[in-house]
Amino acid sequence: MINKEYKMMEPPIDQLIEKVGNKFTLTCLIAKRANELNEIYMKGEPMDKDPKVIAIAAEEVFAGKVKPNY
Repeated sequence: MINKEYKMMEPPIDQLIEKVGNKFTLTCLIAKRANELNEIYMKGEPMDKDPKVIAIAAEEVFAGKVKPNY
């Protein structure tokens, strides 16, 4: 039996919402970036992390690497 440890999401959702302004913008931004990361992964290009694209996208938003384009 495989024992997987699940953690709470880092960074917290509340802090992500503060970065971008509202839940709708956050959802759209993370979804768009996750799709871009998934395309990169599907092409076979190496990624620094395990391809959990939504988590990676959320981390990039939190770090300020991805910003909303108003």
